[in-house]
Amino acid sequence: MSDHQADLIVHARWIATVSADDAVLENHALVVKDGLIADLLPSELADEKWQADTVTRLDDHLLIPGLVNAHTHAAMNLLRGIADDLPLMTWLEKHIWPAEGQFVSEQFVYEGTRLAAAEMIRSGTTTFADMYFFPASAAKATVEAGLRATLFCPLLDFPTPMGAGPDDYIRLATDAMDEWRHDPRIQIGFGPHAPYTVSDEPLQKVLTLAEELDVPMMMHVHETAGEIQMAVGNTGERPLTRLKALGLLSPRLLAVHMTQLTDEEIELVAETGTHVVHCPESNLKLASGFAPVEKLRKGQINVALGTDGAASNNDLDMIGEARTAAFLAKGVSLQADALPAADVLKMATLNGAKALGRDDEIGSLEIGKQADMVAVDLNRLETQPVYDPVAQLIYAASRDQVTHTWVGGRCLMDSRKLTTLNEALILKNAQQWQQTIAGANNRDR
Repeated sequence: MSDHQADLIVHARWIATVSADDAVLENHALVVKDGLIADLLPSELADEKWQADTVTRLDDHLLIPGLVNAHTHAAMNLLRGIADDLPLMTWLEKHIWPAEGQFVSEQFVYEGTRLAAAEMIRSGTTTFADMYFFPASAAKATVEAGLRATLFCPLLDFPTPMGAGPDDYIRLATDAMDEWRHDPRIQIGFGPHAPYTVSDEPLQKVLTLAEELDVPMMMHVHETAGEIQMAVGNTGERPLTRLKALGLLSPRLLAVHMTQLTDEEIELVAETGTHVVHCPESNLKLASGFAPVEKLRKGQINVALGTDGAASNNDLDMIGEARTAAFLAKGVSLQADALPAADVLKMATLNGAKALGRDDEIGSLEIGKQADMVAVDLNRLETQPVYDPVAQLIYAASRDQVTHTWVGGRCLMDSRKLTTLNEALILKNAQQWQQTIAGANNRDR
């Protein structure tokens, strides 16, 4: 009998490591001990070398790193479908901000994030980057679900349900940092909403604090042509020029959307080490534009993938998002070989981890990293035959084929059954919120 004791061994038909060599291992086993990946080796050798409390055999599955959704507004799952088929500023100013002003609270954020967490677990996301109100409430729901998150506390010049202005938002962010500093699953950052909603003085304060506390920042940047035109009309300069002058462009910043970029701005992003988060489906649905992903990649810029919120996507499906990203990159660049399957999987995993400063622990399946992983059943009519499992994942599979999700070796979904969340309760709460919000909207008409 082996003298190597582990907690979990997962045998899989294929393992996509998303490591430096993009290895896809066939008929291998991944060994988990104390939440970390202890070994990766052929299945027949694993049986000889290791014994474990739990052994899972997935003979028809592709095992991948847990997906990293690099931009969400998780609690907005409770606003899914509330204002479809509208341009961004109409959607935001006439529908979303009024609804948030009326309904957003700590309870709304907690229950909305819990709904989002269930959807993410069921579709293979193990880490997400969120920009929404009451980050402490979002953190509570995240930890209960067993996920990891970087929660960016919003910052705006005007009042919201969370506070009266920038000083309140900064205080709430730093309070949340203090409250959750001992939980390795939760990271708190600053989330200045956008250049057009935050003035220079709060941005300078946030930058100073982010550097002192060594935390990341997230901001919606160059999302629409209208945003650029407004900035040029008001100040005479494009938003990225202003952010550069303020010192915000750096490896600490995740710039979300970035659909409106000149070649000179792409060079600026590359020079400053700023990360870009691509949200193709939200950009398409809101008609915001197309991020020049292939140009960004050729400029050696780290491009991560996000879904945006369910009020503008309308899902948190990273497998679907990856497919859209791949197809859109090919169409925009007019190059069929742009953003191949292996690279878009990296965008959805390791690149997101890198943007969050967590690529030393998550984002790939390598010995010593956290055992955050997802199993996808490719033995379906829709994904047979399999010549290239990674291409099959990106171009043919659906999120419904995710059967198992683990974070730190803990199984959050086993054969499509959630293990940390009460699905019936979450559904009931979602329906109650729908009745409340729809009822208020009907009364307002």
